[in-house]
Amino acid sequence: MAQSSVEKQFTDTLKSVARNLEIKKYIQQSNELYPIFERASKRFVTGDSREDGLSVGNQLIQKGYRISLEYIGENTTSKDECIQAKDEFITLMKECAKQGLSSRISLDLSHIGLSIDPQLAYQYLVEIAKEAQSDDLSIMISMEESTKTDQILSIYKRVVVDYSNVGITLQAQLQRTLNDINDLLNYAGTIRIVKGAYQEPPDICIPRSQNLNERYLELVDLCVKAGKQVSIASHDEVMYQQIIERGYLQNPNVEAEMLYGIHPDLCKQLKDDGLPVRVYLTYGTEWYLYLCHRIAEYPPNIYVAITDMIRGVEDSSQLY
Repeated sequence: MAQSSVEKQFTDTLKSVARNLEIKKYIQQSNELYPIFERASKRFVTGDSREDGLSVGNQLIQKGYRISLEYIGENTTSKDECIQAKDEFITLMKECAKQGLSSRISLDLSHIGLSIDPQLAYQYLVEIAKEAQSDDLSIMISMEESTKTDQILSIYKRVVVDYSNVGITLQAQLQRTLNDINDLLNYAGTIRIVKGAYQEPPDICIPRSQNLNERYLELVDLCVKAGKQVSIASHDEVMYQQIIERGYLQNPNVEAEMLYGIHPDLCKQLKDDGLPVRVYLTYGTEWYLYLCHRIAEYPPNIYVAITDMIRGVEDSSQLY
């Protein structure tokens, strides 16, 4: 379903606000606003610490879900902070192995150096992939703004040659993605397909519409027919009806993937129907941008966020 003009205007505005560093800094430094926004973030973020993410992850695995864990952050501009993020991912994987927790580890390359030097991001990704391989875990590289797409794909192609446990995310909204996916079918690694949360120039992207849904399904179909491991990362109930009708989720190489706190009812329904479902969990203090994107993706979430700001949030893990 296409967005209304009002919804599109709201979405575009919120995405712009999310990228405004002055607004972000103002909220983070405000003794009044920060706690209010933090309450809203709790619906979508497991908590500030690694222990929070692992705790929720264990609960969901016991309920029959697969999980993906991410130490949240992106656009890091300090090398020391990139090293800290890289070390946190490695510690997270060691802890997963220690607890016998089967998880995918997701990350943004700009969290580990892409915004400073692509070679730095490549170097740290190799370290992370090597540790993941020894711990029998997989890595998923998230996709970021279109201006970074070439660099992200280039690094992925270099790393996946030696580490087939590394996957890549593609945004269906970008016109270029059809060409990209035909190229990436020649590489190892899981492909995760998302609609895309970033505000992009209209000449390079497909707006939220039936056309975008059709492109999304076309990309999934290409992966399925090629025998690729693919994660269908969407919360669109209408599109899931078509996905189920086409039998994609009955394919052993295909899974549904949904963000923590978004449509847990649909997530549970799919899982209870015997379909493979992965829940994407995040933890950390850099939740501001993540929260803005979760609201922008589905404008009615603003009402949920306002309610959470006032009343606080129930434990989202209990909704699964």
